[in-house]
Amino acid sequence: MLEAPATIDEQLLEQKRAQVVSVFNTINTERMNDIPILNHKLSVSLIGLQEWNNNYLGILVTPWFMNIIMLPNQADEWSDIPELSSEKYVFPSGNYKFLMGFEPDIGKYQTCSLFSPMFEFADNQAAIETAQAAITELMNDENIETTDIDSEQIQRIWEGEELLPEGIRDGELTNDGTTPKTALSEEAEPVATVSLEERMHEPISRRKLLRGAFLNKNEVK
Repeated sequence: MLEAPATIDEQLLEQKRAQVVSVFNTINTERMNDIPILNHKLSVSLIGLQEWNNNYLGILVTPWFMNIIMLPNQADEWSDIPELSSEKYVFPSGNYKFLMGFEPDIGKYQTCSLFSPMFEFADNQAAIETAQAAITELMNDENIETTDIDSEQIQRIWEGEELLPEGIRDGELTNDGTTPKTALSEEAEPVATVSLEERMHEPISRRKLLRGAFLNKNEVK
C-alpha cells in the first residue's frame, strides 16, 4: 500500500529539521571535535519539530547539549533582535526564557537549555526518548509551575550553584495552589544536593526534566 504524500506543512517541517541538523552536525565536526564535553555516543537530532505561535519549536539534541529550540517562521522575522538577548515565552507548563543565537545557514534562533553536558545519557536512544518526553511535557499544563525557569537558571541548578525553586524542591505547589500528595505524576521527594560528578553518573527522571529537577534516582523508561 502506497503511503499518502506529505503535506506542504510536513515538507516544510522536514526541510527545516534537516537544515538545523546539518548545521549542528557541521558544528560538531568542525568546531567541537577537540572539546572534552562531548558525549560521543550521541548524535545530532531535532525531535518533535512543530509549528508553535507562528514559529518552529522542537528539542535539539547534540553530543554537548539538549535545548528547546525555536526558529522563526520567516527568515527575517527576528532580524532586529540582537544576539544573546533573552525573551520569555509562555507555554502550557510555564514560562521559559530563551537566548537568541545565530548561524549563517539557519539565521536567528532561540534556545532554552535543558542539559549540558550530556554525559548522563548512556546512548543516543536514551537522549532521544528524553527529548520526546520533554516536548510532550512542555505542552502539558498539568506540569505548570508558578516560578519561571530559564536557560541560565537551569545551568546554575545543574552545576550545583543554585537550589531548585522551593515549590519544586519541596513539592509544595500544584497548578491549583494546593499542597499535593504528588508532584507532576509521582510522589514528591526532597532532592538531595549532590556533586556534579555524582549527577553525571545518575539516570535522568522524565517527570522532573523540564524544571531542572533531574537529580532524582528514577531511570528514563
